[in-house]
Amino acid sequence: MTEKPPSYASWTHGKLPLTEIAEMKRRGQKIVMVTAYDAPGGRLSDAAGVDIILVGDSAAMVVLGHDSTVPARVDEMLVLTRAVTRGAARPLVVADMPFGSFQVSDEDALENAIRFVKEGGADAVKLEGGGATLPRVRTIVDAGIPVMGHIGLTPQSATMLGGFKAQGRTAEKARRLFSEARALERAGCFSLVLEAVPAPVAARITETLSIPTIGIGAGAGCDGQVLVYHDLLGYQEGGPRFVKQYAKLGPEIQAALERYAEDVRAGAFPEAQHTYAIPAEELELFEAELLEERRTEHE
Repeated sequence: MTEKPPSYASWTHGKLPLTEIAEMKRRGQKIVMVTAYDAPGGRLSDAAGVDIILVGDSAAMVVLGHDSTVPARVDEMLVLTRAVTRGAARPLVVADMPFGSFQVSDEDALENAIRFVKEGGADAVKLEGGGATLPRVRTIVDAGIPVMGHIGLTPQSATMLGGFKAQGRTAEKARRLFSEARALERAGCFSLVLEAVPAPVAARITETLSIPTIGIGAGAGCDGQVLVYHDLLGYQEGGPRFVKQYAKLGPEIQAALERYAEDVRAGAFPEAQHTYAIPAEELELFEAELLEERRTEHE
């Protein structure tokens, strides 16, 4: 068993303070982030000692069955965020703002960010991209809502990037990522996700920034790591090369469902211990009442 992180005595009832994330980088203490999409996922991640839970728009793919993250809607993400916050007490809960929720205008972005905090119970929000995203970040941060940035492979704009491919693999593109990272830090982001970025590039960005970096397919030089819940638990075979599966729950779940189906079809489930009793006198009264009703119906 690994040593669990401490609980924090504060007005947030044990919630990990946002300022502690920066202190973890300063101390060289790795930050653990995972996605979750429901109350059990939030509760189990909390019990495991995870520091940050991202309610990712990856839910569009791993929960809702879409081929990309683009179809995720604000109302859907709000439902998932509320569920996670009911299950997670200590970790910071970051809501992923889906495609279309912040691209239109600063005002639109702020309105949706406020919804994730007020209605979803999120502690912070995450926005993909640099460039045009920078004024959105400033607006949301100025309103008092913490923002996590995200550069490299940004799934919401994967089509423009040529698909789900690593980013920053030429000197020019690496330099662009470096500049975007520094710009997002200046805009007020409290941390930054680096996805599918060459490890040396991610390491150089990490050592340059004062805010923590969270890597996914970006090497061990980042200040922390994040994986998708369903990927690391092995709900299905395969996945991106940066995924390490710590369990293979998919086959176990399927096998359990198959055994259940067999028992139902064979009449082996439910057994006596799975049912509820009724006192004999109450059953007798019930049967008598039914008999009287039938007699009345035939008169």
